[in-house]
Amino acid sequence: MKKLLILAFCFFIGLSLNAQDSIFGTWKTIDDDTGKAKSIVEIIERDGKAYAIVKEVIFSENGTDPICEKCPGDRKGKKVVGMEIINGLSYNGSEWSGGTILDPKKGKEYTCEAWQESTNTLKVRGYWGFIYRTQTWHRVE
Repeated sequence: MKKLLILAFCFFIGLSLNAQDSIFGTWKTIDDDTGKAKSIVEIIERDGKAYAIVKEVIFSENGTDPICEKCPGDRKGKKVVGMEIINGLSYNGSEWSGGTILDPKKGKEYTCEAWQESTNTLKVRGYWGFIYRTQTWHRVE
């Protein structure tokens, strides 16, 4: 009985730690060029994949509620707030990859991967061929 209780305790502690290390939740994005906070993004899970939706724009050169004028397809002319900017990341055991990320300012989509450096720090990288750009996002409590 004692072993069963210890096993159950370890199981619940493991679940708790795993939940804290999840990329899912709310993040503050930091612009890699300026170092300024840009937006609040929520990463959600849908069908085993990760997606990110802009919840709030903190800093924008075009005002506080920018429109994605350069975005491709049906996102063109839409508000950035509410827009899905990360699409279809899959977990491969050490990082999330295989999806895309949209830069609403440039209106370009890039191949994307993301990994956690710590519980409260997420690295998000967008690729175009061999060229890449990495941002550090911070968890919002």
